[in-house]
Amino acid sequence: MEIIEQACRDLRMGRPIIIVEDEKGLSNPHLATAGENLSPETVNLAAACGSGITYAALTQEMAERIGLPLMNESGNDHALVSIDANKGTTTGISAFDRAHTIRLLTQDGISMQDFTAPGHVFPVAAMPGGVLKKAGVIEAAVDMARLAGLAPVMMLTELMDENGEILEGDAVGHFADQHDLAVVSVKKVISYRLRRELLVRLVGFETMDSPFGRFKVMVYEDTITGGAHLALVSGEIRADKPVLVRVHSECLTGDVFHSYRCDCGSQLFEAMKRIGREGGVLLYLRQEGRGIGLLNKVMAYSLQDQGMDTVEANVALGFKSDMREYGIGAQVLYHLGVRKMRLLTNNPRKIIAIGGFGLEVVERVPIEIPPRSENFRYLQTKKQKMGHLLEKV
Repeated sequence: MEIIEQACRDLRMGRPIIIVEDEKGLSNPHLATAGENLSPETVNLAAACGSGITYAALTQEMAERIGLPLMNESGNDHALVSIDANKGTTTGISAFDRAHTIRLLTQDGISMQDFTAPGHVFPVAAMPGGVLKKAGVIEAAVDMARLAGLAPVMMLTELMDENGEILEGDAVGHFADQHDLAVVSVKKVISYRLRRELLVRLVGFETMDSPFGRFKVMVYEDTITGGAHLALVSGEIRADKPVLVRVHSECLTGDVFHSYRCDCGSQLFEAMKRIGREGGVLLYLRQEGRGIGLLNKVMAYSLQDQGMDTVEANVALGFKSDMREYGIGAQVLYHLGVRKMRLLTNNPRKIIAIGGFGLEVVERVPIEIPPRSENFRYLQTKKQKMGHLLEKV
């Protein structure tokens, strides 16, 4: 029996499973149990072997319907306000009380009037689209509940040893064996869903001649957000052969107006030149300004002119340094037939992000543009704060 199906069976029986971020290193392990049939005994196990914090992973749609407000007012965090059920509990801290609170989240017709806040259960909202949108433990947990045919609410707690250190490696395997628990990785959930679901839809294609060669332009719709992304394909794509790929996030100011504040436009045209010559895919994702949007990017420019670097400006506006997600992009590449790739990038994090969605990056191909005086600090920040591999800076 496939591990995902075994884990779904266990969840339906009320048994916990372990969800890990990385299946090789067994990193970031969480004990996970379906909220629909959560027992006080399982909450006790989580308390004894976990961080002591009881999370309730649920969908963003459910959180909005219930009216659970964000704990972080910037709106860029999973965390929602902590809660207790206001009926059928005492202090809210006991295993019985926490199990009751999480089970209540699975019921129809509930609202914030059924809870008191703050409390002892910490709800966290998964991104719409689950692991096919973001390769995270919270998304994997909610997806597993769905795959098991249960309400998409899961109790989560980080597994720790007696010294308060997060378990990893062999220690996770020993814990799983000791308690006879299935271990599921985020990657396994992604792989399982990729074989059965698709969150992108090919809506049109046409041939385009350009200064860099002839490309087949394919337009994909994101069925979660309704947004559109482009894939420019040159030559033949074969699953058994590494494909030259550039995953490029939209930068209107750089790509269209040739702004000197960044190197985006220059990277785009260099990638088109190489892919037009060698064959491959240029994936153009509509996530402007590292995912914060055009308006916020221009506001960040203003802060940069006052002395902040790009990371500091994003944080000052209430965002993370990089808000981009690559799940939808990976689905487009997968739909195109890409399985192995030579990725045109200077960003090691992008390799990890793309590789988490069932695609193999066999080689990083540098795409460094010589710095200008206008974008030197921008590139320096990329190198020093974001880990980009830039030899010319």
